[in-house]
Amino acid sequence: MNIHAVLLFVTPILIPLHAEINLAQSDEDNTDKINRVTITSSLIERPLREVNGNLHQLDNESLALIEHEHINQSFVQVPGGWISRGNGQEHLTAIRSPILTGTGGCGAFYIAQDGISLRAPGFCNANQLFDANTEQASSIEVLRGPASTLYGSNAVHGVINILTSNPFEQIESDINITVGSHDYLGTDISFGMQSGNQAFQIYGNTASDGGYKDDSGFDQQKLNLVHQYEHQQLNIKTVLAMTNLNQETAGFISGERAYRDQSIKGQNPNPEAYRDAQSFRAYSQIAYSFDEQSKLIVTPNLRWNEMEFLQHYLPWQPVENNQHQSVGAKVLYQKKINQFDWLFGFDLDLTQGELTEFQQQDFSPTIAAGLHYDYQVNSQTYSPFSQLKWSVSDLTQLTLGGRFEGTEFDYDNNLTDGDACEVGVENCRFTRPADQRVSFQNFSYQLGINHHLANNQRIYGQLSTGHRSPQATELFRLQAGQTIADLKSEKINAFEIGTRGQLGDLFYDLNLFTMKKRNFIFQDSNRQNISNGETSHQGIEFAFNYQLTANLYSKINATIASHKYDSSLTLSRTDIKNNHIDTAPKHMGSFQLGWKSELGNTLELEWVHLGKYYLNPENAAEYAGHDLLNLRVFARLTEQLSINARLLNLTDVDYAERADFGFGSYRYFVGEPRSFFASIKYSFD
Repeated sequence: MNIHAVLLFVTPILIPLHAEINLAQSDEDNTDKINRVTITSSLIERPLREVNGNLHQLDNESLALIEHEHINQSFVQVPGGWISRGNGQEHLTAIRSPILTGTGGCGAFYIAQDGISLRAPGFCNANQLFDANTEQASSIEVLRGPASTLYGSNAVHGVINILTSNPFEQIESDINITVGSHDYLGTDISFGMQSGNQAFQIYGNTASDGGYKDDSGFDQQKLNLVHQYEHQQLNIKTVLAMTNLNQETAGFISGERAYRDQSIKGQNPNPEAYRDAQSFRAYSQIAYSFDEQSKLIVTPNLRWNEMEFLQHYLPWQPVENNQHQSVGAKVLYQKKINQFDWLFGFDLDLTQGELTEFQQQDFSPTIAAGLHYDYQVNSQTYSPFSQLKWSVSDLTQLTLGGRFEGTEFDYDNNLTDGDACEVGVENCRFTRPADQRVSFQNFSYQLGINHHLANNQRIYGQLSTGHRSPQATELFRLQAGQTIADLKSEKINAFEIGTRGQLGDLFYDLNLFTMKKRNFIFQDSNRQNISNGETSHQGIEFAFNYQLTANLYSKINATIASHKYDSSLTLSRTDIKNNHIDTAPKHMGSFQLGWKSELGNTLELEWVHLGKYYLNPENAAEYAGHDLLNLRVFARLTEQLSINARLLNLTDVDYAERADFGFGSYRYFVGEPRSFFASIKYSFD
């Protein structure tokens, strides 16, 4: 994309928005979004108007209406974001990026609950969002672009932060039962109580889905316990979070535009595929305010994750089991001195992880049955960081931040070093490195500005960097005779400028961004893990919320972006420099038109658009994109009883949730046909 053309396109929009307009404010619940409190700066609350970069919030009201069965149903309302649904609860993430696959692609995103990463640094998983109770989140905040200064490793392309509820504010108790297509049955429960300076909430959900494809479906359970204590200057919030997933997985179907073929789109080529995953997290946010100018927040935490699954996307069908357990702490100290607001922090994480990969039957001499990998990795990450916010005047704030991060992996191979094949077999697929220690040091910075134009209108901008150390699987699960993965940390440099504000009944947030990434880690055409890639990413994102009348509202978010290879990566036998990155739509977005009564009864029609994208680095195959319509209805029957109905893919479009080109063939995860879900909720006094 030509950034000058984008500037010419948005200038006519920006000029009237910057004008001095004195319009009456509308109902705060519907339109006053710029003053809503957000959780930024790693657990420090700020109103959205003071945020120097972009930040999009899926609030409790939006999540309750969507009532998603899969997180991608909510994420379509995030500009610049796309969560591609695999089968069941599987997914892949894109934020200002293509869909990133491979063993370490998930390391480009910092995915957290209350600011605490769902998984330890170096041990990401592409499907890790099913380790969090997004279905009952208080809100979900998405920061697009690099944010390593405050969040550390993995905050390269973006941050997803799932916020748990405040039991003092949400003490209602209720039960919600959902039935739907494909034998779907779900139950949500919530119970809260408050006594003096303590509050408690327990909430959780179960879901059972028969699956729309043959021999597919999942059973899922999630549970959260939240206790909060408040007394004078002390606030302690303790959270326990547990999840369990048992899934029968349906694999790709193959053949060009196979998702349109009614005779095969419901088939499952991999009826033996499965995925079982469990997780547990516990942490306490201990906040002590010394006075109005200084605060200390200490968050000790521990996590445990385990997953076993059949790698159905590989013809030889190995089974992987991975797990890790870790302890850590996040320490923050905030001090305000006149026009300066200082933030000092330190992150520590100690992790032990294990991985095995086993193949039941011989596939070929170079892909033999047996254990391919069996290793353990101990890691430690330590990271001091600081941020200074300077109120230059009543209208302008400047922010400067920096972080140093050190990571060390101590790897122990439990099998013989070298090839996993019989002696004498050449070109063995799997290689086991010898025991080794590997360390990485990274530095990130951020410089931002926020300027008050008029009334509730702001312009903002920032220079920021992001980094991620290689993931353990990129370093130690090697192939094709590679005995050492001499990898560097991925780095990204970004610049964005935007404007957000409130003009009467209109909330707007619009920004331009450009990013360049170096040391991009990938597996080349010889199956070697290398890190000499360069990519570029630029585009425009916007979100508008407009209250058309007292009862009629509209929302729109959209992205126009270009993601390209900036170097001649050996992903192909041909030179792919300047090609578009595969699985990176040029444009995507959604539009919601709704009617809401004074009692909260709501009718909403949603249009979801995903543009075309290429399927391989050569840009020789592509998916045409799709457009979907969804209809949602919420009705309050009594003060205690309400119903919610969703008709998804209203026009029954044949589409692919994700298209791919692998092993010489077009491959697709088929999008669900028209589906209907209905919920009934009863709230207790």
